[in-house]
Amino acid sequence: MKSPSDPEAVVQRQLDAYNACDIETLVATYAGDAQQFEHPSKLLASGSAELRERFAARFKEPNLHAALINRIVMGSVVIDQEKVTRTFPEGTGTIELIAIYEVQNGRIAKAWFISGPKTIDP
Repeated sequence: MKSPSDPEAVVQRQLDAYNACDIETLVATYAGDAQQFEHPSKLLASGSAELRERFAARFKEPNLHAALINRIVMGSVVIDQEKVTRTFPEGTGTIELIAIYEVQNGRIAKAWFISGPKTIDP
């Protein structure tokens, strides 16, 4: 049985909260000074307030859902390959995403995102 602070368990809680649009649980999986980046170094959000703002905007999308395709865990790093259903300015569709999470002391300290191809529904 894995501990709740195990990196894989933390990232799974984060994914579950994202799919439930549960902003409180989601923000709680991140450290208070956590940072999110568009890989490699474009800062998207820093700290709980900016993370909350970023998630709140995303949660306005009625069809939001991240489906886990593959997960790699190595020590404190968890890498997820996901297919995310979203509402884009051009319409509904999906985007492939790689998310790299660095977990420290049972919370996500840093996250990097690499966006793949976007597919708009016909």
